[in-house]
Formats: sequence, C-alpha cells, structure tokens
Amino acid sequence: MAVHTKHPASAPPEAPVREKTGHLMLRAWCIFVLFTALSGVAWVLAFGEAVAAAVAIGGGAVSLLLWFLIRPPVQWRRLPLFSLAYVVWAGLSIIWSAWPQTSALTWLLLIITTVQGFFVGSVLTWREVVRAIASALKWVVALSFLFELFVSVFIGHAVMPGFQPPPEGHVDPIVYWSRNNLIDGGRIQGIVGNANLLGPLCLLAIIVFGIRLASGAPRRVLLWIWIGLAAYLMIRAGSATAYVAAAGVAVVLATVLLMRRTRRPGERTPYYVAYAVVGVGGLIALWFFRAQLFSLVGRESDLTGREGIWEVVLAKAWERPWTGWGFATPWNPADPAFDGWIVDHGQTVMQAHNMWVDVFLQLGIIGVAILALTYLAFVWRAWFFAVDRPRWDLRDDRPYSALSLLPTLVGAILLVQGVSESSPLLLWGWMFVVMFSFKIKQSPHIGVGPAEQTLAIERGELTKQAP
Repeated sequence: MAVHTKHPASAPPEAPVREKTGHLMLRAWCIFVLFTALSGVAWVLAFGEAVAAAVAIGGGAVSLLLWFLIRPPVQWRRLPLFSLAYVVWAGLSIIWSAWPQTSALTWLLLIITTVQGFFVGSVLTWREVVRAIASALKWVVALSFLFELFVSVFIGHAVMPGFQPPPEGHVDPIVYWSRNNLIDGGRIQGIVGNANLLGPLCLLAIIVFGIRLASGAPRRVLLWIWIGLAAYLMIRAGSATAYVAAAGVAVVLATVLLMRRTRRPGERTPYYVAYAVVGVGGLIALWFFRAQLFSLVGRESDLTGREGIWEVVLAKAWERPWTGWGFATPWNPADPAFDGWIVDHGQTVMQAHNMWVDVFLQLGIIGVAILALTYLAFVWRAWFFAVDRPRWDLRDDRPYSALSLLPTLVGAILLVQGVSESSPLLLWGWMFVVMFSFKIKQSPHIGVGPAEQTLAIERGELTKQAP
C-alpha cells in the first residue's frame, strides 16, 4: 500500500546559479580595459594627453590591485618568455638610449599594456575573454558611428581634436579628428581619428562577432546587425591595410577549416603546400602588381609615401645596427630627437609605418630577433590551438570550438598590419599578442584545467566543471 509523506526524498527547488555581483563588476572592468586598448588614441583626441595618461596609469594600478586581491590560478612556469624578453630588452635600452625620457615614458606604457594582457587572460576564461572583447568592440564600433553621425548632423564641418577651433589658414585634413565625411562621402575615421586604424578594428569586430555566432551565442539577430555595422564602417574607412588583412584572414580561416576536416596526419600535407603556395604567390603578386592593386583602392604604389619614410629610418638604424637607438613606441613628437625629423603633410611622424623597421631603429637586430621569436611562438601556438582537436586523454572525438579560431586570425591581422603600420607594437596589438600567448600556455583546452574553472570563475562557485 502506497504511503504518502510530507518529506519527499528529492532536494527542494532552488534558484538557478547566477553570477555574483563581484564577478560581474570584474568582467565589466575587463571590458573597460579592452576598450581602452582598442580605442587607442581616442582618449588623447577627446580629452588630451594628461587625461589619457591618467587613465592608462590608473587602469594599470587598478588591475594590479585586483590581480593581487583575486589571486587567479597562474602557472608561473608557463609564461610567454619571448614577450617578457622583449619587454626586458626594451627597458635595458634606456641605458644607451639617444632619447632616454621618451624611452622611459613609452616603456612604462609597454609595461602597463603587458600587465593588462596578463590580467585579462588570468581572471577570465576563454569564453569570457571572447565575450569581453566582443563587448569592447561594440563600444568602439557604436561610438565611431555615432561620433561621425553627430559631426555630420549637428556640427556640419570637420572637427579638430578636443573640439578645439581649427587654426587659421590652410589646414591639412590629416590633423582633423573627424573630416565630416559620413554623409558627404569619403573616408571616415571614427573615434580613433585615423581610417587606417579604424579599418583593422572593424575587421577584428567582424571576426569576433562571427565567432560568437558560430559558438551559439544568444541574440543572434543583434550580432548580425553588429557585423553589418562593422562592415559598413570598414568599407567607409577605405583602409588598404584592412582589405589586405581581410584577404589574409580569409586564407588562414579556409586553411584551418580544411585542416579540421582531416582524419590522418598525412592528409594535412597537401593543405600546407597549397597554403604556402597561396601565401607566397599572394605576396609576390602584391609586390609586383602593387601599383594596379593599390590604385583600385585609391592608394599609391609606394604605400602613400611609406617607402620614403622607411629609407630615412633604415639609414639611421644602420648607424647602430645591433642595439638600436633606444625604445620609443610611439615616437614622442615633443622630443627634440623626433620633432621635425620626418614630416608628412606638415606633421611630425610618430612611427616608421612598419613594425620591423621601427624595432630595428629602436632595439637593433637583437630587438628584431626577439620580436620575431615572440611572433613565431605566438603564431605557432595559435595555429595548433586552432587546427588540433581538443585532447588530453585517450578520447579523440571531442568537437572543435569556434573560439579557438580567434588567436590565429588575430595573428593574421597583426602580421599584415605590421607591414604598413607600427600599431601591433602598442595598445591592442601588443596586448592581444601577450594575452593570447599567455592564455594558450595557461589553458591549452577551452573549459578544461585549473585556469578554466568555469563555475568557480564565471559563476562564483567553488566547484569545477567536469571535463
């Protein structure tokens, strides 16, 4: 005979586990850190150098404090040593620097960027890192569009940095923060004030939003809208660097997806050969037919005067070929050594427009070798992080994750961008190299391992997610 009881054996109902407020605030801070790195010089253009410096230094101090208080699990033996070696060599160059004040100032910026990369990579899981990058890029894309729209609709003319009145006489368009081109046509610059910086940022946004879609993120319709807006801004920026980087990303992505279809190690060899042929052939075609290709996007065959800049920089670099003249990323136009040294459109140039030439000038052949090893290690680990199936035991049928595509695609963007810009050496370029190099070594499998304590970190619980 059945017996009814008021004491059921099942556990009483509970509310679903939610993220704790402290972790929500931590993730919001990481989004702000990423936005600061991605938006780059927007802080200087909007609020001036003093405010930008205060945000950078204060942000680094807050992240260090949070890192000390949270104490996330870190395997200190598995740090990106080549990245740290580059930071150390840049610091040592202050000893023999021809511009010691600039070296010390920019080295502080390099240290802050490196610390921020380690911080974000250590306190967030892989899923949260991609989610935070997507949130930061949404702010960059949205503010860029709204800023250009505000200038065109409410101001009606080009805008100087800080909304200052323009100087008397002829003003070269290069000095404007916004050229008021959103409605009238022409290239737009967004909040970063430079179309050649806005284009790669929008390409990165398209990649990150696409990866979020492929990984099953919610609110998919909104993600498609964000992709459309980022693509529109990228086209309106008209950056030849972004177009070439997009082609490189497409080749890398196609090769990775083909690699993932293989079952036996020998099946990858034809894809590697085809990948090498396409890559080398593309570089040869880009060099010999650069006049025709760049004319299609309204650029000159000498990369808009960059070859002339390279000649001047290389001539000075060969005077100190081994150790260089001292770290300076970016060049400080207020320093007498750079003020008026190379002038373009009436403005002192702040970079060599090629990260390898720039490092050769600053840190010599030794610095170039360390940077090459840094990128080689990063690209190598990012590549196999993307193409190898997740495996840490005898099971070999675990599914691939779309999130693992991001580091290798970011590497493709930075390597292409580094041919015509020095941007990969600072801000989000350097931060992403450090962050992904650190994250891959700490957590080679998404969602697995001590640094990926999903429930402990994402939800504030002490239990771990079962593999």
